[in-house]
Amino acid sequence: MQIIDSIFLVAIIMFSAVIHEVMHGVAADKLGDPTARLMGRLTLNPLVHLDTFGSIILPLILTLTNSPVLFGWAKPVPYNPYNLRPGRWSEAIVAAAGPLSNLAIAILGGLIIRSGFLPAGLSGIVFLIVLVNVMLCIFNLIPVPPLDGSKVLGDVLPRPLSIGYEGWRMRMEGNPFLGMGVILLIILVLGDAFGTSVYSLAHLITGI
Repeated sequence: MQIIDSIFLVAIIMFSAVIHEVMHGVAADKLGDPTARLMGRLTLNPLVHLDTFGSIILPLILTLTNSPVLFGWAKPVPYNPYNLRPGRWSEAIVAAAGPLSNLAIAILGGLIIRSGFLPAGLSGIVFLIVLVNVMLCIFNLIPVPPLDGSKVLGDVLPRPLSIGYEGWRMRMEGNPFLGMGVILLIILVLGDAFGTSVYSLAHLITGI
């Protein structure tokens, strides 16, 4: 039974990650960059977006080991920041579109559960969808490259701080293994607290 439950949970993570990436491309397209659309990436077809390790292997490992943190990713949707309409917030909007889509899914799931129309068995399934999307939203807003939060923070910081932060972000993006190492360290140190916070927020959204 555990393997079946794990596969189901991986499917939720996979589709939530796909929506996350598509929304990056949609936001970029609306702001003037058609790169994702021209490359056929503005589709919910998971086969176009799947990353074997990030979409399947890693989420499966995390679920089978009862990790307090569940996350995954799809292939990043490409965009060209130089095509975006001028404006300080353009890149932040594109970056935030992914996590915000996960938050929207979580809120929608919460509203469905709170409506009281779902059979008891389906409420548990929808709660899992809410939980995964809350986790993906919060996790991706961590301001460490290559996570979306690093681009959002770079745009919202006051200009003097933003210049220094952007220099650090560019250096980190030039060495992705360093960034992933920092993220892994955060998970190891704060994993239980992070998981508890996510569960609390999911219960708050759903009321169960």
